[in-house]
This record gives sequence, structure tokens and C-alpha cells, in this order.
Amino acid sequence: MKVKHGKLWIVGAGPGDIDLLTVKAARILSTAEVLVYDKLVSKNILALAPPSCSKIFVGKTRGKHTLPQARINQLLVDQTLSGLQVVRLKGGDPFVFGRGGEELEAARAANIDVEIIPGITAALGCAAIAQIPLTHRDHASALTFVTGQCRDLADQNWRGLAGPGRTLVVYMGLNGAHSIADKLIADGLSAATPVAVVENGTRADMRVFVATLSTVADVVAREAVQSPALLIVGEVAALALNPSLAGETLILLQHITQAA
Repeated sequence: MKVKHGKLWIVGAGPGDIDLLTVKAARILSTAEVLVYDKLVSKNILALAPPSCSKIFVGKTRGKHTLPQARINQLLVDQTLSGLQVVRLKGGDPFVFGRGGEELEAARAANIDVEIIPGITAALGCAAIAQIPLTHRDHASALTFVTGQCRDLADQNWRGLAGPGRTLVVYMGLNGAHSIADKLIADGLSAATPVAVVENGTRADMRVFVATLSTVADVVAREAVQSPALLIVGEVAALALNPSLAGETLILLQHITQAA
């Protein structure tokens, strides 16, 4: 009897809009026997898996993890070693704040066949749909991604990460928006530096707010911004959707998606 060999694909689902899923990711999803997925993966993307596919939710929210990362790693290994075609589906790109590297290491340690399929990152997708050029010859020649949930924020030196000619994108920075803004100002940025807050980027309920470092925390609180959301810091943030609207005053822009 021929032995069936399993394989693991670690796949980026993109920022939410199914049209931003890669063709290769959609093809692999259609053949999955086991689908292990995160909270930010859209329902219509999950629906691309076959009806017979076993779907396992392992999503995380702030302070609440369905499974610890070590158990997710072991789950992927066990399912693949049992001879199944396993898809690990992650929002955005698996190698950009997605813990995909840890899962890859576990797969390698178990000597199982693994392949990575990249996805459009949240930063790239959200910036594009909000019409914020992350780099621009007149405004930014350097780009940095950081996570707002880093430990010991006060000990981090962000002086070289943001400022004139640079764009800083902060993932998972919503709850720490006040501390992040204060830290950036303390490290030398002008309090008037533009900041865009992109909530639910690329999805039908996306919202974009443009503020400054001195006002962004108030904007987040007043407008009850919810995760997932990105902070985009730098001159380019003022270009969001309509350059003529940029300024110190809060701008609320509603993205309206067209029916397919």
C-alpha cells in the first residue's frame, strides 16, 4: 500500500479583502484537508476550502489565546505527520508579525515538507486602499515596520525609525497609541507629525482617521477605534485619500466598497 505523505503550507491570507488573496493561495486552499486559521481571516476566504476540510480555529486576541503558540506548532506537525495536506492560514503575510517563522522552525525540526506562500501585508494593503504612499520621493525614502506591543517601550529608542523623510508603520499599536505618540515626541519627532489610523483596512467597514502625534490618542478614544488597526506615522499620512483635506483638524474618511 502506498504511504500518503502530508505537507504543510504556511499561507498569507492578506489584509481581509478576498480579491487581494494570491492566486496560489486560493489554489492551495481549494485542496486543503486541514485548515488551521487565525481570527483575522475573512469568512469568504475560509469558504474557499473544500466542504470536507477540517477547520481548526486558533485565533488570538490581546491577552487571550485559543492555543499557546507551542501547541499550535505541535498541532501543525501532528496533522501533517498523519499524512494530511495542512494549510496554516494567517492574516496579512505569515512572516510579518505573524509568527510564521516559529511555525516554520517547528516544521523543519519535525522534518516535514513545508512551503511558504506570501500574502499582502496589512501595512501594504491598508496603505494602498487608503491611498497613502508609504514611500514618496518628496516625503519618505525609508520605511520601518514595528509592533506596538513590544516590551519595555520606554527603553526603546525610536529616534531613527521615524521623522523627516521616513515612514513608520505600527502594528498592534492601538491600545498603546498614547504611549507610542509620547515616546516618539520624546525621541525628537514634532508633535505636529501626521498620523493615519486605518481601522479594518481593505474591508467593507474600513475607516481612516488622520491626526497628529499630539492628537492621535484622543482620536482613537473619541472615535472608538477597534482592532485590527494600523498607525502610519510620517508626512505621507497626510496624503490619505484626499491631499486637500490634510491638516491639524481631524478628518474622518469612510471607504465605500463597490459590490462585485
